[in-house]
Amino acid sequence: MLTFSDQNLLIEALATQLGKLLSGHGLYIVTAESCTGGWVGAALTQVPGSSGWFDRGFITYSNEAKREMLGVRPKTLEQHGAVSKAVVEEMAKGALKKSRGTFSVAISGVAGPDGGTEDKPVGTVWMAWCIQGRVDSALFSLPGDRQEVRAASVSLALQGLLVRIRDWLKLHPQEDLPSVLEQSE
Repeated sequence: MLTFSDQNLLIEALATQLGKLLSGHGLYIVTAESCTGGWVGAALTQVPGSSGWFDRGFITYSNEAKREMLGVRPKTLEQHGAVSKAVVEEMAKGALKKSRGTFSVAISGVAGPDGGTEDKPVGTVWMAWCIQGRVDSALFSLPGDRQEVRAASVSLALQGLLVRIRDWLKLHPQEDLPSVLEQSE
């Protein structure tokens, strides 16, 4: 397990890589964060020139914020709880609908020290990434205290964006981007 200091260096490196990857393409990241409280957006905006590829971040810590800001359905929250695959997938889709983003990441988890249950212990974190309506999600069981769980979540969210955006760009060379983006609107 990485130390908190090492985790911060990794976060900075990942955010910088995303900036280099997206710079000049006219593509934008948007974030929908719960347990990380805007840390992913903060990491991305530390990178010089991020206004050219980061659109906005939604900090939706409460269920009400998830509903109002991202359009998460009340039924989804009632049936699955805020820390669930269904909720993060709706958060990721909602973030794109409510922005000019091309790519989104959504995070909801139990960072601790309280709030864990038998089904969702402290360290349970769900993430979803959305690219042009295609969503995939992942469940993580992260060790450590609140600070460590949150830092690992930010790192994993950025890694997930980096992998998915690289794959997407391989399928959509620079010359194809205007037509691909028009089709997705």
